[in-house]
Amino acid sequence: MQQLTGAQALVRSLEQQGVEVVFGLPGGTILPTYDPLLSSSLRHVLVRHEQGAGHAAEGYAWATGRPGVCMATSGPGATNLVTALSDAYMDSVPMVAITGQVGTSMIGSDAFQEADITGITLPITKHNELVTDVERIPAAVAEAFHIATTGRPGPVLIDVPKDVQQASGAWRLADGEWPPAMDLPGYRLPGPPDPAAIEAAAALIVRARRPVLYVGGGVVKSDSHEQLVRLAELVQAPVTTTLMARGAFPDSHPLALGMPGMHGTYPAVSALQEADLVVALGARFDDRVTGKLSAFAPRARIVHADIDPAEIGKNRRPDVAIAGDLRLTMTRLADAVADLLAHGAQTDTTHWLATLDGWKFQFPLRYSQDAGGPLKPQYVTERLSALTGGDAIIVAGVGQHQMHAAQHYSFTRPRSWINSGGAGTMGFAVPAAMGAQVGRPGELVVAIDGDGCFQMTAQELATCAIEKIPIKVLIFNNGFLGMVRQWQELFYDERYSSVELGTAIPDYVKLAEAYGCVGLRCERADEVDAVLDKALAPSDVPVVVDFRTHDREGVFPMVPAGHSNDDIVLGPEFSEDEQRAAERREVKG
Repeated sequence: MQQLTGAQALVRSLEQQGVEVVFGLPGGTILPTYDPLLSSSLRHVLVRHEQGAGHAAEGYAWATGRPGVCMATSGPGATNLVTALSDAYMDSVPMVAITGQVGTSMIGSDAFQEADITGITLPITKHNELVTDVERIPAAVAEAFHIATTGRPGPVLIDVPKDVQQASGAWRLADGEWPPAMDLPGYRLPGPPDPAAIEAAAALIVRARRPVLYVGGGVVKSDSHEQLVRLAELVQAPVTTTLMARGAFPDSHPLALGMPGMHGTYPAVSALQEADLVVALGARFDDRVTGKLSAFAPRARIVHADIDPAEIGKNRRPDVAIAGDLRLTMTRLADAVADLLAHGAQTDTTHWLATLDGWKFQFPLRYSQDAGGPLKPQYVTERLSALTGGDAIIVAGVGQHQMHAAQHYSFTRPRSWINSGGAGTMGFAVPAAMGAQVGRPGELVVAIDGDGCFQMTAQELATCAIEKIPIKVLIFNNGFLGMVRQWQELFYDERYSSVELGTAIPDYVKLAEAYGCVGLRCERADEVDAVLDKALAPSDVPVVVDFRTHDREGVFPMVPAGHSNDDIVLGPEFSEDEQRAAERREVKG
C-alpha cells in the first residue's frame, strides 16, 4: 500500500490514462493539484482564459482522436469552461474537464468562488461527478475517460473539493491494480448492428436509383472514412459531407457533392431533395441541413445508422434503423452490398450521376474577384487551398468566414477540418487551433477567423507565442459581424443594428506584434499569394494576417432559416433565369 494525496492520485490517474497535455489556469481550489503536476510527465499549457483551455482541449481531441483535457479552479474558473463544454457536447468531442471546488464543509454556504458546477453543467456533459471521497479519485478519472471516449463521444467533468485533493488515501499501485475497477451499472454501450437491419439497408441501397449518402461527423469520430469510400464506390452513390464531416470524403472524388444545408452547394442540397434513398451515416438530421423538416427529402426512404440510439427517429423516422458502432456498421453494410452484387444484383445510378454532374457544371459555387476590386474571402480561401494542396489542418471560427472555408477549401483527408458546428461558438478558432497544433506538432495548422470571432479569444496568441505553438491565423476582416449583417440585409430591410465593428481598431498587425507574433496585412488580390507564402513558411511563433476583405460580401447559396431546401437562393452572381432554372430542378432519367 502506498499513501498519496488526492492531488497526487489525480495526477497519477491522468498519467495512467495516457494523457500528455493539460490546458489550464490555476486558482485557489485547484492549487493542490498543480503542485504534483509540476513534477509529473504531463505538459501543462497555461492559457490566458479558461474558455481557451476548453476550446484547446477540443481542438486537441478533434485533431488527434484522443480526449482533450482541461483544468480550472472553482467559481468563475469553472464557469468559464461552460461554453467549451456545451460546444463539445453538441459536436460529440471527447473531453475531460477537471475543476477544483471549495472544501466539502463549505459546499452550499456561498463560499468565496463557490459555484455548483456539476449542477450547471448537467445538461451539457455526458457525465459529471462531485468527488467527495479521496479514495474515489482514481476510479472517477478512469470512468470519466471511458465515458468520454466510448459510444457517442462527449465531455465529462470531474469536480474535486480542495480538502479532498489535500487528503491522503492508500492504494496498491502494482500493475493491474491501478486504477481500481470501474463501476458504471447504468452505462450501456450499443451492441453490434442488427444483421437483419444491415440486410434490409443493403437491399434498399442496391435497388435505389437516386441514392445519396448523407455523411455526418460520426464518420470522422469513428474513423470510418475508408469504409465510406468503399461503400460509395460499390454502389456509385453520391456523397454529401455536412459541416461536421468535411474531409471525411475527398472533395476531389467524382462522387463528392460537397456540403449540404443552409449554405451548402446546390448539387448537395438538391440531391437530398430529389433522392429516392437517403443513407444517413453518423448524422442527426440537424435543422441547418434539413431546412423545413417536413419538406426535407420528401420522396426518399431513409436508412439511419448512428452510435447513439437516441438520434435515430428523433427528427426523421427511418425506414431502416441501425444502432451501433458506425465503423463496424459501414463495414458490414458494404460487405452485404458486395454480396448482393456478387449474386447478380445490379445498381444503376447512371442517369442520377449525369443529373448531378449537370448541376455541378450549371450551378457551381460562384463569386467574382476583380484584379483591382475589393478582396473576396472566397479567393483567399481558394488560394490557401491551392498553396497547401489541401495538406493542412483548417480551424474555423463561426460566421461567414466559416462557411467560405467549408465551401472553398478542398479537403482531402479526415481530421483536417475543425470547427464549432452545433453550438456555433464565436471565439473557437484561435484556442482550438492551439490545441490542434499541440496534438499534431509537425503539421501546418491554419485558423481562419473573422474579426468579430478573433477579438473574443485573441489573448491566446500570448500562450502560443510563449509556448512556441506556431499556428497561422488568417483574419477575414470586413469590419462587421458579417453573418449578422447579411441577415439584417436580407430579412431586416438593411437596418444594420449594432453590427459594425470597423477596421481601424484594433490594428491587428500591431496587436500580433504586441503578443510576440508576426503580423502581416493584405488588401489586394494580387498580393494574396505572396502574403500567404510568407505566412505559411515554417516559424517558431504564430503568424497573424489581416486580410481586409469586402465588407458587403455574402455567403451563398443560402436556404433562408425555416424554409424548405427547395427555396435555395443561388446568390447575386447568378441571373434570374439561372435562379428559375435552379428552382425547376430537372432530373434526368
